[in-house]
Amino acid sequence: MEIVCPITFVATLIKAPLSQGSATPPLSLSLRDPRTLLSLLFLIHYVNRALIYPLRSPPRSKAHICVPLVALFFQTTSGSLLGTYFSSPEAYAFLNSPRFGSAFSRPSFWLGITFWFLGWTGNVLHDEILMDIRRDALKKKQELVDKGRAKSSDKPHYGIPRGYLYHYISYPNYFCEWIEWAGFSLAAAPFPSLSYTGFTTADPPWLFFFSLVFVMWSRAYRGHLWYLSKFPDYPKERRAVIPFIL
Repeated sequence: MEIVCPITFVATLIKAPLSQGSATPPLSLSLRDPRTLLSLLFLIHYVNRALIYPLRSPPRSKAHICVPLVALFFQTTSGSLLGTYFSSPEAYAFLNSPRFGSAFSRPSFWLGITFWFLGWTGNVLHDEILMDIRRDALKKKQELVDKGRAKSSDKPHYGIPRGYLYHYISYPNYFCEWIEWAGFSLAAAPFPSLSYTGFTTADPPWLFFFSLVFVMWSRAYRGHLWYLSKFPDYPKERRAVIPFIL
């Protein structure tokens, strides 16, 4: 359901709807163009999430049809907006123009790239822990099925994830993804500003980040309550998604 995001991203990046008739140079294939580097980071995330992760993930419990439908809408919109942004004169002006200086010469750009890398690595690491729980459960279940002590139709197994940030929160994969996209937005676009009218102006990378936080925090909180109700021995000191806070 997430494969539509990189597809629409690349399509709008090539089409460049906001650059038609402008003097904005097209996106270069060279990594010396900060737009190219940021686009590559975006695609690295989604190649993993939309292709590698589903192929490696053990079977999961069923979800309501509304889940993939809503996800398809969100991913299509996000990919289109971000592809349009990175091919736009606004992105070129922020990342390459003499007014702001080259993005490669700004500490905020490299700080954002560092946050992206740390967040992406943490997201993959903590997802792997969840997959290991399901892999181990499936292996044990198959052994019981082979011995005639269980049925292949039995319900999926759930366990308490442990290690790394799971010591502090129930959903470190979400938390790390927030760090990843906050860093990406810091590198890719001006920080959102509050105008005198009271409205916030934010470019698509920041809108994407805020939307993810809005969608994922409530899911993490409900999942945290589920863990507490499912496992009597679940660590009470854990928070839901932000260490020591939420």
